Amino acid sequence: MMTTMIGIDPHKGSHTAVAIDCDEHILDEFRVRASSAQTEWLREWAAPFADRTWAIESAHGLGYLLAQQLIAVGETVLDVPPMRAARVRVLGSGRSLKNDPNDARSVAIAALRADDLSVVAVDDHARVLRLLSKRHRDLARLKNNACSRLHALLEMITGGAGFRMHTANLVKPLLNQLTPVDAMGRQRLEIANELVVDIDRYDQLLKASRARINTAVAASGTTLTDIVGLGPITAAMITGNIDRFATPARYASYNATAPVEALLGNRVRHRLNQRGNRKLNWAIHVVAISQLRYDTPGRVFYDRKIAEGKTTKEAIRALKRRLSDVIYRHLVADAQRRASN
Repeated sequence: MMTTMIGIDPHKGSHTAVAIDCDEHILDEFRVRASSAQTEWLREWAAPFADRTWAIESAHGLGYLLAQQLIAVGETVLDVPPMRAARVRVLGSGRSLKNDPNDARSVAIAALRADDLSVVAVDDHARVLRLLSKRHRDLARLKNNACSRLHALLEMITGGAGFRMHTANLVKPLLNQLTPVDAMGRQRLEIANELVVDIDRYDQLLKASRARINTAVAASGTTLTDIVGLGPITAAMITGNIDRFATPARYASYNATAPVEALLGNRVRHRLNQRGNRKLNWAIHVVAISQLRYDTPGRVFYDRKIAEGKTTKEAIRALKRRLSDVIYRHLVADAQRRASN
């Protein structure tokens, strides 16, 4: 029988944990700063409670990362809805004052009293990341479409905005100065203002999407982000089932970084491979271009290829092929680590 329930009140900057026994008496409490070592610190603190269960408020929301990290190391985690914890705190715990320790204690009591709470399971991070990256790409396309339509309207209204519009804030002052002289002008101005509102909304959605992807990538435990120039959004696109590819060469063929041989007379050249997974190829291209901007091993490799007489395009293709092997090794290592846990 479980003897200790540990309730956690998660926040962006810190997490507060309170351990209680079967009689709802507090055994200990602990506050940990949110960081990459948060799970290790919590487990070290909870070591005296051998028979324990963790209860996290909103384990699929603000407590998602911590819940997934605890599951990854073999802990049992319950998802406590915020309403359950609030009811206990206000009505049933005897401590209605809202602060982190009381909230964590309420979460633990709610989990102890309930028998219908769901046990948090390990998410298939690859599927989650693919879903989130697709949503992010869709939002970016919608914003770009809205910006293009707005630019076309400004061409008609003003004869050209004279600048590229990356944010709606650059356009608002211009639209506020316009005074239409006919019905067509009024309609164009009205639609332009609607597009500005759309762009503002897409900016907010993209900001939320980036934050969501950052959390999901951190929860997946991938080491892809250790590669220079490979951020969370690109990692979300690349993460997948690497077991399908027995060798780095097969992975490179799939992502189209393996060049296609082309014969020009007696000279052997290599050209762009138009086949394969183009989204994955684009992600690797982003990493390659990012590495060229800084003093990185990728930049050294690129410069060496240029010195050998390669064209710019050929050098970039060679770098992408090299990066494909690096990414493959990281994906294999991630898969092996998950299998061993």
